[in-house]
Parts: sequence; structure tokens; C-alpha cells
Amino acid sequence: MDKESKKINPMREIKIDKIVLSIGGTGEELEKGFKLLKLLTGRTPAKMISRKRIPSLGVRPKLEVGAVVTIRKNHIEILKKMLSTLDNTLKKSQISENNFSFGVKEYIEIPGTEYQRDIGIRGLDVTVTFKRAGKRVKLKKIKRGKIPKKQAVTSEEIIKLMEEKFKTKFI
Repeated sequence: MDKESKKINPMREIKIDKIVLSIGGTGEELEKGFKLLKLLTGRTPAKMISRKRIPSLGVRPKLEVGAVVTIRKNHIEILKKMLSTLDNTLKKSQISENNFSFGVKEYIEIPGTEYQRDIGIRGLDVTVTFKRAGKRVKLKKIKRGKIPKKQAVTSEEIIKLMEEKFKTKFI
């Protein structure tokens, strides 16, 4: 082995953990969002249920208020499609520790997606979560452990990874 390959620690490598697509709404709007997520991913979305009462928004406990799909496999091509709607440009304010989020204003902007009359014009939110090797130690049920702060993926590391792999520009 040469010296350069020894210097790179495989445990510090950053990976995309998951991509979460979500749409909010109630009643008929929620059903349209549910159909849209199923159309985009080919998977059945989960419906999110409210826990609090917010009278000004007409929300009560146990009311369905959103639909969510989590993608853990084949996420790279979906991320490329979603980023292309924004011309591969993101704001630095959209990045936080371990993840970044952005919104797609209209689903017809996504390449390869055609307008569906029964859905109408809708937008969705995209959240991309990053991880390092060893994250399972924090998540497992038996013999759970704590992981240090240095295990977190910083926003600078996310920017560097996105510029290298996906040629994303940050404003």
C-alpha cells in the first residue's frame, strides 16, 4: 500500500443516508400529494398524523396532514433529478448539520415527469440526510452507544461532497 491510501480513514467517509420527499395538506390536497409521491417514486407513501390542535390552521389531533416517502436505495438518480429542477444551485442557508433541504415548486419541472390532470400543479419538499460509518451504534436497540460530535457531518463537508459528486453550486 502506498502512503496516500493509508492516510484516508474509511470511517470518515461521508455517505448519503436517505432522501425524504414530503408533501403537506389535508383532505383532497393530501390525496393529490399522495398520488404524486407514488407517481414519482413508485413506492407507497406514509401518511403523517398531527398530534396537536392548531385552531387557526384547522388542525386537530389525529388528522392526516402530510405524506412522506423515504428513499434509501437508488437515491442518487432521484437526487440528480430533483437538483436539476433548481439548476444544481442551492443556498448555503439550506444546509444544516448532517442534512440539507430544498423545495420543488412544481413537479412538472422534474425531468421525465408529465403533467397529471387529476393531481394538478403541486410542489414538494426534499430532504437529503448524510451519515458516516458507525451511525448504527447510536440507533440500535441493544447495546446502544453514544457517538461523538466529530462524527457529525458539517455543512462545509456537505458543500464539498455536493460540489465534487453532483457539481452543485452554492450561493
